Amino acid sequence: MAAAAALAAAETPPAMPQATGAGGPTARRDFYWLRSFLAGGVFSALRAVPQKEGYLGLYKGNGAMMIRIFPYGAIQFMAFEHYKTLITTKLGVSGHVHRLMAGSMAGMTAVICTYPLDMVRVRLAFQVKGEHTYTGIIHAFKTIYAKEGGFLGFYRGLMPTILGMAPYAGVSFFTFGTLKSVGLSHAPTLLGRPSSDNPNVLVLKTHINLLCGGVAGAIAQTISYPFDVTRRRMQLGTVLPEFEKCLTMRETMKYVYGHHGIRKGLYRGLSLNYIRCIPSQAVAFTTYELMKQFFHLN
Repeated sequence: MAAAAALAAAETPPAMPQATGAGGPTARRDFYWLRSFLAGGVFSALRAVPQKEGYLGLYKGNGAMMIRIFPYGAIQFMAFEHYKTLITTKLGVSGHVHRLMAGSMAGMTAVICTYPLDMVRVRLAFQVKGEHTYTGIIHAFKTIYAKEGGFLGFYRGLMPTILGMAPYAGVSFFTFGTLKSVGLSHAPTLLGRPSSDNPNVLVLKTHINLLCGGVAGAIAQTISYPFDVTRRRMQLGTVLPEFEKCLTMRETMKYVYGHHGIRKGLYRGLSLNYIRCIPSQAVAFTTYELMKQFFHLN
């Protein structure tokens, strides 16, 4: 929750550059942020949004994100601990591998449980001032349900999300856990301190936690980003002029790669996502470690 509130402004634009159209009436509308992004990159787009819609334009879809992020984070970290125990006791898998497996499964579990809210968030964030299709969260839910196939309409793009979340969450937990383990093993005095709830247990210092969480987020985001681009395009659905060519994950990835390539297609907007995910993951993992001490879980 803390990470979501702090990073809300950076969450709005990523859906925009990733979802660029290739023609048609929708693409010719006043997508000012698209022209700014193509002309000057991420920071140009960030300047253009407040100029056109005010600073509140940077927070479009933030309500849905805040409603989503609380159960998402809770489910992910709770599921991680349960899966980690299950994998260790039932499958006999230990070491660093069980973090990768448990993290992947926890990420997929959290995504499936909160995906409809993520769908609504993306739709609200993509709207252009003066051309709003949805008036708010409730209206977006009702419209998607009525016009896009009922309940299944909320799960459009779920498959690339799951395929992207598995490596993203897995690598995040794996990297953070490995960095923590290696750091405390090789430099316990420099990097660690006694846990506040159990002096016999060493934990990372807060600023080291932030650093390890940020590194974990950056590595995980780089690996899974093409799936994130695919997911956002599929979530936007009829908002995009080329939506009929992006009905499945395979079609969407093929379309993006064929028209925009790798750097300007599958990895478009990655720099802005670093600005979002690195501090977000840093705060998330640090908060997780602090809460474990607060609730005496060490």
